[in-house]
Amino acid sequence: MLSLDPASATPLYRQLYFAIREAILAGRLHPGTRLPATRALARDHGLSRNTVVSAYEQLRAEGYLDGRVGAGSFVSAVLPEALLHARQPQAETPAGRDSRPALSARGARLAALRELARSPPRAFSPGVPELASFPFDDWARLLARRWRNPPRSFLVGGDPSGYRPLREALAVYLGAARAVSCDPDQILIVSGAQQAVDLAARALLDPGDSVWMEEPGFGGTRGALLAAGAKLVPVPVDDEGIDVQQGRRMAPGARMACVSPSHQYPLGVTMTLRRRLELLDWARAADAFVLEDDYDSEYRYAGRPLAAMQGLDDAGRILYIGSFSKVMFPGLRIGYMVVPPGLVEAFRAIRALVDSHPSSVAQAALGDFIAEGYLAAHIRRMRALYAERQAILLDTLQALPAGLLRVAPHDAGMHLVGLLPDDYDDTALSRRAAALGITVPALSAFYRGGTVKRGLLLGYAGVGEPEIRAGAARLARALAGS
Repeated sequence: MLSLDPASATPLYRQLYFAIREAILAGRLHPGTRLPATRALARDHGLSRNTVVSAYEQLRAEGYLDGRVGAGSFVSAVLPEALLHARQPQAETPAGRDSRPALSARGARLAALRELARSPPRAFSPGVPELASFPFDDWARLLARRWRNPPRSFLVGGDPSGYRPLREALAVYLGAARAVSCDPDQILIVSGAQQAVDLAARALLDPGDSVWMEEPGFGGTRGALLAAGAKLVPVPVDDEGIDVQQGRRMAPGARMACVSPSHQYPLGVTMTLRRRLELLDWARAADAFVLEDDYDSEYRYAGRPLAAMQGLDDAGRILYIGSFSKVMFPGLRIGYMVVPPGLVEAFRAIRALVDSHPSSVAQAALGDFIAEGYLAAHIRRMRALYAERQAILLDTLQALPAGLLRVAPHDAGMHLVGLLPDDYDDTALSRRAAALGITVPALSAFYRGGTVKRGLLLGYAGVGEPEIRAGAARLARALAGS
């Protein structure tokens, strides 16, 4: 039984081909079944014989039919799908055994990092920048300019270190804005900060090497290091930053320390100069490296942004990482790392093996965006906007139940930490808030051991005033349900 539509835009022979193919795959026409002769099928359905011949020929060419001289056309005994997608009968799963494919031990640890899952941007998603105010017209014009008659090198490949003019613009920008000491040859363009961590791990770590991690700390860095087989050592963070003396006691021979000294994530602590020098002294003595993640230091609301720790390094021990996810938009997927001169060639070779390079055209447009002053102007505007939004958030939170959520102003960053009593279940509160349509990650989720602080992360950068006030009302409801 065939249902063909002469009025359809699809030719009749294609309709017939699909109808017979579907009947074969669905099992209504079994292997070895003889199909009607072309003249008989054409007569029964009011088709021309050429239509049926064309459909049969296509089916034979693809292996669905076998033609036997003088005998007719038969459904093939071995169907193409059986060759391409061999289906083995599912074996009985022994009682108590998981039927899912087994992960490696390392894969299971990575899959368990649930906090890396991205929720839709909303109040109060941390780390999400203001997107509506980005100068998309200027960005589109720069991209369009680069797409007009692009050089052949943009279309067939690229420098593993990144587009040279972009690296030159970055070297100037980082020197002026962050006091980073580097030349363009030390800069590698990467697909975000996590790829930079992955490159550092590939180049400098062997499986089982110990790495100091800030406790609490960012799950993305943790995941990239776990993927490299590193042994993570959670070193507590206090009011001065990572506790170097505690790190020495826990793992004196660690190969690397991962820190965010300008604005620690998630607590927001700024590492003191004393701790920075202490950490550098340890790295020199232990023949170790420091991975400095400078993820949102441009957003400082009292005075100029603090200088990066990399500018203090005179022994080639610091690898400096940044990205444009916070200062532009996360979907750009362009970051950078500054490596010590002695490691440039090794990192360049490893970078070429990972994914060669990000989009050459996007890199070129980004270089123009920096060199022509658009980035600096955008950061200035966002710095003023984010300071205003932080003030609105603090004012709005005054209406929450007194004494339960303690939130203090901060002179940097894109989120605040609201502290809760030590015995409070911040994970349950985070889930209740999510059910009400707001995102407030639990502070305890960023710890991996030791003394845990309870609280919520409250992002304000990408949230307008009406949404801040509506989100605070929902947070009050979530707190009232505790």
